Amino acid sequence: MISKLLRKNTSPARVAGFLLSNFIGLAIIVGGLQFYDDASSLFTNDDSFVKSDFLVVNKKVTSASTWDKGSTDFSPSEIEDIRKQPWVRDVGKFSSADYRVMASVDQGGRGMSTLLFFESIPDDFVDVSGSAWNFSEGDGVVPLIISKDYLTLYNFGFASSAGLPQMSESIMSGIPLRLTLTSEDGLRRRELQGRVVGYSNRLNTILVPGTFMEWSNKALGGGTQKEASRLIIDVSSPGDIAINAYLEEHGLEVAGDKSGSSASYLLKVVVGIVLGIGTVITLLSFFILLLSMSLLMEKNRDKLHALLMLGCPVRSVASPYIIIVVTVSLLAYVLAVVCAEIMRHTYQGALEGLGATGGGWWLGPSVGLVLTLLLMGFNIISVRKRVVSAF
Repeated sequence: MISKLLRKNTSPARVAGFLLSNFIGLAIIVGGLQFYDDASSLFTNDDSFVKSDFLVVNKKVTSASTWDKGSTDFSPSEIEDIRKQPWVRDVGKFSSADYRVMASVDQGGRGMSTLLFFESIPDDFVDVSGSAWNFSEGDGVVPLIISKDYLTLYNFGFASSAGLPQMSESIMSGIPLRLTLTSEDGLRRRELQGRVVGYSNRLNTILVPGTFMEWSNKALGGGTQKEASRLIIDVSSPGDIAINAYLEEHGLEVAGDKSGSSASYLLKVVVGIVLGIGTVITLLSFFILLLSMSLLMEKNRDKLHALLMLGCPVRSVASPYIIIVVTVSLLAYVLAVVCAEIMRHTYQGALEGLGATGGGWWLGPSVGLVLTLLLMGFNIISVRKRVVSAF
């Protein structure tokens, strides 16, 4: 009876307006987040052992360099200036080996030897478990991370011409490398084994742990401290235009392909704009429902006062309006999730054709549900306050 009495002046048009606007806003938010989750794999690198948001920079090799009279090394003041930039989270220096490296491998009864070079970066930039990326003095095995380009050159360049078998990443990782480290004067020498623990698409080098580099340079190096000629920078937004402006101004260049970082940054910006629009529409729908409930309760103010004076509990008097809020909010959420799922099936084939692996079906609906529950809770609290104020 209370429900029939209080719903008499309910405006279906206002409720339908809230349902439509809330559905549109939630559909944009859920669909936008889901698209970002599904498409982000196109721009994220598969170097899971190296942090993704980084740039490797070096000075351009020109006689007219604007930094340090043509030197390609970074001075401490230059590194500190880079560290102070707002888009920089951390800066690390590449350390190079101060000795000669010879690597040998036996495969299929045939041997191969080549000169190599070693570099290291701070362990904070390498995402490998401690047991796999660790070296202590006395260890006989050195973990290595090499560029995938080197393995490609071996398989499709050297191996085919030398009659050697091609090797996959897993096979290469299982083959021990004999490393011969020799000082520049040839008087000091170390024999070790190398083991490849990872491959990189973005780092065009051969990485070794920082502890190994420190030990080997002390044991075999010339004893002089060299300035870094390359830096690895952990950035907040790899595609930010401020980064390119700074690099151009100071004569720096980025190693590797930057298109993935720029596309990833552009994707974040576009998704941010879409989510902003969806959030504005959702908040407007919240105020539409809040206003509708306020107008409806104002029309029924005398009835509300009479029911409360007769001893009806606040919960019973507020329940008709709360039922409207909960029903319409959940219906808008369900419709938004269904719409986002339809959109996902529409674009998923195209993304998979571009090489995207797709994300899990949880990010968009989860955020949409949290937002729905929050708005629903605010509306319920507002309804209860209006009922109490009518007493």
